[in-house]
Amino acid sequence: MTLEFKLSEEEIELLPTDEDVAFYNEHGWYLSKKLLTDDETDELVNASERYYAGERDRTLPAAPPKLAYWDPTKGNVQRHNDYVHFEHGGLAKILRKPLIGAVAARLAQTHEIRIFQSTLIYKPPIEGEPSNIVPWHFDKHYWSSSASDRMLTAFIPFHDCPPEMGTITMVDGSHRWKEIGSDDTVVRHFAERDRSQLDQMLAENASYNGAEVVKLPITIPRGHMNFHHCRTYHGSGANISDRPRRAISLHLQDGDNRYREFPLSDGTTAAYNHDVLVRRTSDGRPDYADPEYCPTLWADR
Repeated sequence: MTLEFKLSEEEIELLPTDEDVAFYNEHGWYLSKKLLTDDETDELVNASERYYAGERDRTLPAAPPKLAYWDPTKGNVQRHNDYVHFEHGGLAKILRKPLIGAVAARLAQTHEIRIFQSTLIYKPPIEGEPSNIVPWHFDKHYWSSSASDRMLTAFIPFHDCPPEMGTITMVDGSHRWKEIGSDDTVVRHFAERDRSQLDQMLAENASYNGAEVVKLPITIPRGHMNFHHCRTYHGSGANISDRPRRAISLHLQDGDNRYREFPLSDGTTAAYNHDVLVRRTSDGRPDYADPEYCPTLWADR
């Protein structure tokens, strides 16, 4: 079945220009125009509150081994909840807005965009909370079982998101760096690694490339999104404001992305949470095009 996606004339005006695409290619990130209406951002807040209160339209049939899934027993730490586009219809309705996929397709220079993952995030207004600090990393390390290097992420705050709220911070141009060696421990999520190791990795890779580490906190107005390339180093600092930072990281894959076998030095292969959930291809591999978990967000044939 071929899916049809259309944009209004007003939405077409919100797509990245050729200059915007060139900026993304050079810097590894792009701050969008206003892609969500005020009503849509209000609904994200309301839907997230219902989600935190336990509302689900369906639940995962199995819990993957590295699933991020905050619940109230974990306390007032930074909350991460994966697969909200699968479990909650109110959140999914807005996250599946075709305009988001069309913007991503322009940036990634591809004809199709699918959701790869969605993570609901809540950073409490507690300056000293250690979980609020997200250390330097890039997403492709955790997606080593994905064949594509065009994957990208839309960071979607539910409100104006200035630096004092611990907004996302880009290491400008770092997606163009070459990595040192092949230390495949990087496939482990940043939550499983020592922060100082990740700081050192960033510094060493910058030095290897003769590059300066330019850290840019992105001030994101309400309804706007920051898109970043899957190899752009990023992180975020403390929320020192008086209100929670609410957001979704919407991870996106181009239509050509497929599962690949990625051997690790310990004799295992890299895996992603999808691998225990999605259907299988004809040759038995996890299908990262499974519409249940990885729905198409945009397709322009």
